[in-house]
Amino acid sequence: MSHATAILDPRLAVSDIDRRIFGGFVEHLGRHIYDGIHEPAHPTADADGFRADVVELVRELGVSSIRYPGGNFVSNYRWEDGIGPRDERPRRLDLAWHSTETNEVGLHEFARWLELVGSELMLAVNLGTRGTAEALDLLEYANADADTTWTRQRAANGRPAPFGVGMWCLGNEMDGPWQVGHRNADDYGKLASQTAKAMRMLDPGIELVVCGSSSSGMPTFGSWERTVLEHTFDDVDFVSCHSYYQERFGDAQEFLASGVDMSRFIASVVSIADAVAATKKSDKRIMISFDEWNVWYLHNDEGGQDDKPLESGWPVAPRLLEDQYNAMDAVVFGDLLITLLQHSDRVRSASLAQLVNVIAPIMTEPGGPAWRQTTFFPFSLTSRLAGERAIRVPVESGTFTSERFGEVATVNAVATLDDDGVTLFVVNRSTTDAESLRVDVAAVAASFGRDLGIVETHLLHDDDRYAANTLADPERVGVVPVPDAQVVDGSLQLSLPPISWAAVRLA
Repeated sequence: MSHATAILDPRLAVSDIDRRIFGGFVEHLGRHIYDGIHEPAHPTADADGFRADVVELVRELGVSSIRYPGGNFVSNYRWEDGIGPRDERPRRLDLAWHSTETNEVGLHEFARWLELVGSELMLAVNLGTRGTAEALDLLEYANADADTTWTRQRAANGRPAPFGVGMWCLGNEMDGPWQVGHRNADDYGKLASQTAKAMRMLDPGIELVVCGSSSSGMPTFGSWERTVLEHTFDDVDFVSCHSYYQERFGDAQEFLASGVDMSRFIASVVSIADAVAATKKSDKRIMISFDEWNVWYLHNDEGGQDDKPLESGWPVAPRLLEDQYNAMDAVVFGDLLITLLQHSDRVRSASLAQLVNVIAPIMTEPGGPAWRQTTFFPFSLTSRLAGERAIRVPVESGTFTSERFGEVATVNAVATLDDDGVTLFVVNRSTTDAESLRVDVAAVAASFGRDLGIVETHLLHDDDRYAANTLADPERVGVVPVPDAQVVDGSLQLSLPPISWAAVRLA
C-alpha cells in the first residue's frame, strides 16, 4: 500500500461554484427522446407520454440545467417543426444521425419534462443550415412578452407566458467537417457575432455561448478559438469545450490519466481567451461552458468510429451509442468531475453528454425497467454533496508515467465548502496499488470553530474493473461506505483501493 497526504484549508479557495456545472445534455439522437424519456405506451408514462421512472432517476441524478436539442442534430433542425398540434407536425430526415425525426417532442413538451425533473432549459440555435433570422424567431417565441405573431402562436400552443430561457448556444461544433453547415473560423465568427448582437437587441439579459473546438485534438484547435473570439469577444459570455474519453488498446493506466487531459484543455482555452482580452485591452473574462463531456467509446481499436446507425434506411429512434459503462469508466468519470470543480473559477457551466440511453448514466428498456449505469453514482453524489465553494486540495502522492502526459499524480482530489461542512472528492488512479490517505483538516475545522466528524462516505470500486450494470443485473456495481474512514487528531484517514473514487462529507 502506498501512502499519500493532503491538506484541506479554506484559504485555498478556487471559486464559488455555479450550479450549472452539474448540467446535462439531451439530443434528438437514437433512443434518447423516444423510448428513453418519452414512451407513451410505458406502464409509468404520464399524460404527456413521459416515463415516470426516468423522471425519478433524472431527479436523483441532480442535473441543474439541460442543453437541448443538440448536438449535431441542431445543425439541420427546424425548431418550428416541434410546435403546434402533434398530428400536424412534419416527419423529417435527420442528417446527423441518419434517422427519421417524428417531432412528437418539441420545445413545449421538453419544457414540461424539465419541470418534472427540476432542471433549467439551455437552448441551442441552428447556425448550420439557418442563421440570424431564424435564431431571432426562436428567441422571440421563447422569451418575448410583447404581443407579436410569434407570442400569439406560443399562447395558442398552450404557453401564454414566456419560457424565459437564459442561456443560448450559438450553434454546435461548427469547426467539425461532419457538421451540417460547417464553416471555417472566420466565417463562423462573423455569423456568431452578427447573431449574438441581434439576439441581445431582442433580449439583453440572455447569456451566449460561442462554439469552441469540438475537441483539443482538432487540427484547428487554438487557432479556432482565437479567431472566433476575436470576432465575438464583446458579444458572448462563454466559449464551449467538448471532450470525450475512453480506454484504448487495453491501456487502463493511460485512460485513468484522462483528467489531466481535461485540465490542460481548460487551461489552454482560458489562456487563449485571456490573450484575446489582452489584445482588446479588456478586463472582461470569457467563461467556459464545458457543454459536452463524458466517457464515450467513440473509436474502435482499428481507428474507426462506432457511431453509425445499426439499421439500414432512415429508422425512427434506432439503438445508437448505447455504451455500457464499467467500474473503471465510472472512476475516470468521477475524476473528470473533480477536474471541472478544480477549474470552477472559469468553468461556470458544464453539460454531461448525454442523460438517457445515449452514452448515458441512465438506461431503459422499452416497456421495461430503467436502471443506473456505473457513471450515475459519481455524478449524483457530487451534485448532491458539493457545497458552495470549491477548495484546492494539494496532495502528495506517488506518480505513474503516462505516455502522453509524463509524470501523473496517483491521487487527485478537490473539496467543496459550505456553511454546514466540507466534502472531499478523491480518486486513486493506480491500477495496482491501494492508497492510504491522510488529510489534514485542522484548518477547516478551525474555520468552523469546532471539531469535524464524518457524516457520510461513499466508495466506488470493484475488484473487476470491467464489471457493469446491465438489464440482466442492474445492481452489479454500486457504492458502499468507505470501510475505514475516520477522523483522528485533526486528520481524516481513509484507504482507497486501486481504481477507486470516493466522497467524504464532514460536518
